Amino acid sequence: MGLTLQPSQMCSVSDRGLHGCEAAGGVQSFSRNPRDGVHNMIEQLVEAWQINHRVTIRLLDILSDAALRATLSTRGGRDVARQLAHVHEVRIMRIQGAAKAFASGLPHFEKGESPAKEKLKSSLNASAAVMENVIRQAWDRGGRVAGFRRGVIPLVGYLIAHEAHHRGGILLTLKQSGHSLTDDLRWGLWDWNKI
Repeated sequence: MGLTLQPSQMCSVSDRGLHGCEAAGGVQSFSRNPRDGVHNMIEQLVEAWQINHRVTIRLLDILSDAALRATLSTRGGRDVARQLAHVHEVRIMRIQGAAKAFASGLPHFEKGESPAKEKLKSSLNASAAVMENVIRQAWDRGGRVAGFRRGVIPLVGYLIAHEAHHRGGILLTLKQSGHSLTDDLRWGLWDWNKI
């Protein structure tokens, strides 16, 4: 049975589930029927996560080895490769908080390690796949995520914002350190309908 609300009814979602959507007979739950919008919502959320990941991989694929070593730091700050390694490590941190067992077997980078492109790519692909499982598992638990009290949708928003922040920092580093930015780097990363 799907949830049907009248315009006057108010709903809210917290880390404890759906609230205030009372109809005759009490609080109703959302339908998981694939023809209903709620099933489609989880697929859209997962797709947003997957696109975000593909954008990061597309950026990585375009970068030369010299670009991966680019940095604006004069005091040992992160080069581009270390920024991407950091993205992977933050994913692992969130995975460990949400479902520790899912994190076992994921590769880690040592502090200060500036990994090669192939190691970055395989690690990012692995953590993206595990994060998709975390998202789906949290959705099945009503959006609850251990270690992230606001829920699965804000968690995905957080991860996408974090990774976009670092992609922007990488593009700035490349530009400021004299690496040319192709149109694919400048604009192609934004064409989510094609990525």
